[in-house]
Amino acid sequence: MKKDSLDINGMHNGASSRVFKNAAKLRESLTESEIRLWEFLKTKPLGHKFRRQHPIAGYVLDFYCHKLRLSIELDGGYHFSKEQRAKDAVRTSYLKELGISELRFSNKQILEDFEPTIVLLMTILREGPPFRVGASAGDLTAR
Repeated sequence: MKKDSLDINGMHNGASSRVFKNAAKLRESLTESEIRLWEFLKTKPLGHKFRRQHPIAGYVLDFYCHKLRLSIELDGGYHFSKEQRAKDAVRTSYLKELGISELRFSNKQILEDFEPTIVLLMTILREGPPFRVGASAGDLTAR
C-alpha cells in the first residue's frame, strides 16, 4: 500500500522553516481579497476547516482544506503574466501529484463579484472530491 505523503502528521510535505516563516509573514499581511475570502472560509463552510497561508513543500497555499485536499488560490494581476502562469502551472502540477486540487479565483472576482463567487464555491464544496469544475491542465478554474 502506498504511503500517503499528506497524512495528518505530514500535511506540510517537508516545508522548510524558511517556508513556514514566509507563511507567517504572509498571514500578517493579507490582501484585501484574501481578508474578504478568509472572513467567509473561517466560518468552516459545510463543516470544512480551511487554513490560510498553509505551507506545503516549497509553496504557501493561500487557503487549504486538508480534509478535501483543496487549495484555493487568489490571483492578482501578476498571475496573468506569461512567466507567472508558467510558474503557477508547475506548482499546480506538483500539487496534483500530491492529490491536491487547486481552485483559482481572481482578486477581482472576490472584490467585485463576491456573492456569485461564494455560490460557486459552495456548489464545489457540496459536490466534494473528485472536483470537476472547469478543469484546465488538471486544476479547477473559476475565472
